Amino acid sequence: MKIIPAVDLMGGKVVRLYQGDPGEKTVYGDNPAEMAKKWEADGADMLHIVDLDATLGLGSNHTSVMEILDSVSIPVEVAGGLRSKKLVINAAASAERVVIGTLAFGERNLLSSLLAELGPEKIVISVDHRDGQILVGGWQKNTGSPLVESMREFLEMGFTEFLLTNVARDGTLEGPDLEYLRQACSLRGANVIASGGISGMGDVRDVENIGASGVILGRALYEGMISIREARL
Repeated sequence: MKIIPAVDLMGGKVVRLYQGDPGEKTVYGDNPAEMAKKWEADGADMLHIVDLDATLGLGSNHTSVMEILDSVSIPVEVAGGLRSKKLVINAAASAERVVIGTLAFGERNLLSSLLAELGPEKIVISVDHRDGQILVGGWQKNTGSPLVESMREFLEMGFTEFLLTNVARDGTLEGPDLEYLRQACSLRGANVIASGGISGMGDVRDVENIGASGVILGRALYEGMISIREARL
């Protein structure tokens, strides 16, 4: 299972939000590239970079994202505000993988085009949900689409990579949502990265035992409740 630190960006700073709320923000550093290099040195398998300003329509952290990509040699997946073909293609030219959510649920024809052009290993479908209902638009809009049924549709299209976040657990340290993760991991052909609620080693082991292909470490990592080295054991 891949250990994947999150580097969430707002205003050029490294932050974490509580349940995706920009009003509940904690700043952990003002040098994203140095933070990324630290996680790489500590043994991270991959980095998960999120431009929260782009996600929420507040601006862009493109410069910080590119500085991170130039600073590390481990794979990086980028997310946040990638809602057009041009933006996705440009991001894919620099990063190992691109994460798309809002676009995936609103532009199915465009999605098929991106799949044909980039291939399934390059595209991660972000299936963010609350109580099993998919959320898009920076977690502000409930689509009414059921999580598992949506994942089945993407699998039938040819996608294999998913990022699963229960928004109610994100940034809470209350433990991951194992029930929905179990349902997602049981789908044949789905490689699922688990995100949200991780508070310590017990949570990492639970996620691994269910069959997740990776786990995102956020607040617990930044607050010293878990280390990358511990998570890799």
